[in-house]
Amino acid sequence: MIKIVTIIGARPQFIKAATVSREMGRVGDITEIIVHTGQHFDDNMSEVFFRELEIQEPDYNLGIGGGSHGQNTGRMIEKIEAVLIDEKPDLVLVYGDTDSTLAGALAAAKLHIPVGHVEAGLRSFNHRMPEEINRILSDQLSTILYCPTETAIQNLKKEGFPHKLGTNIWQKVVNVGDVMYDAALFYATKSEKKSRILQTLWLKSKNFVLATIHRAENTDDTARLTGIMDALKQISGEIPVILPLHPRTRKKMHIESNTQEGKPCKKGVSLCIIEPVSYLDMIMLEKNARVIITDSGGVQKEAYFHGVPCVTVRDETEWVELAETGANCLAGTSKEAIVEAFQKMKDKNIKVKNLYGDGDSAEKIVSVLMRTSAKK
Repeated sequence: MIKIVTIIGARPQFIKAATVSREMGRVGDITEIIVHTGQHFDDNMSEVFFRELEIQEPDYNLGIGGGSHGQNTGRMIEKIEAVLIDEKPDLVLVYGDTDSTLAGALAAAKLHIPVGHVEAGLRSFNHRMPEEINRILSDQLSTILYCPTETAIQNLKKEGFPHKLGTNIWQKVVNVGDVMYDAALFYATKSEKKSRILQTLWLKSKNFVLATIHRAENTDDTARLTGIMDALKQISGEIPVILPLHPRTRKKMHIESNTQEGKPCKKGVSLCIIEPVSYLDMIMLEKNARVIITDSGGVQKEAYFHGVPCVTVRDETEWVELAETGANCLAGTSKEAIVEAFQKMKDKNIKVKNLYGDGDSAEKIVSVLMRTSAKK
């Protein structure tokens, strides 16, 4: 029996972990201990995801969140280390590029426990992004680097991967595809059956824009955030814009939702600011949007999985395939550029191709994990 400790703390990680946890359960011979750092800690950002995604309740909830990057990461390392000492896992599994990812990888590496990094090898080449620092360091510390794309593989090769981590321990770099595609396929039908978000907000398919803004590079820069919001306001004069507001963005903007029950927009308001939504509701909004405007890496991909044009309000993206195929338009954060990108993308037909695997990423991840552990 193999023991795995899974470290998660943010919404995208809950989604990714759900697919892999389900496959671990199917395979058997694996004991999984789930550690929730608490990085996303309110109900809309955390607990509802566990219910909807049918993930087992965390074995440990560390309750860490709300501080700076340094404060959060330091506290997480301390508490994760204590869990790892008690549980003595064969491998620690981390996901993505958050503070929880780096804290889990660091705590495990210090204790000489192998680390598997799901979504390894991504690079935006912007070191001002906290996520980029987390990705680079987590990759350096990992034993198994689960890459979602061939581009990620090539990024690691250019950096000299794989490395020798210690006596007879070499990194394994493997392209397994994207677990988010697994999730999109698995939960698409569930969202159709369970979500009522379109009816609740009185929305018609392809007659609204979905926007999400949360990255620190945008929320912490007044000029960038102002450019994005001014663009959304102008676009909302043409078509309603639905903005589920991330707690980070809400705190910076000092605004509240402007929706009423069953009435998404007050009279004269077409930029509709709502509370964060559940994953199944988010899928329904994504699938039915005319265009998605976002700074989220995960939402960029989900737009593509659902065949919806995407405008990314960043200066670069780690998902370069989407920009290269024209499914995603990098607009930066100036009002004029965002509005121009929206006009360019609003009538675009997106053809979904096999960029991110075949929807069997979780199966490949667990297969590699089992083979690697068997060689110990």
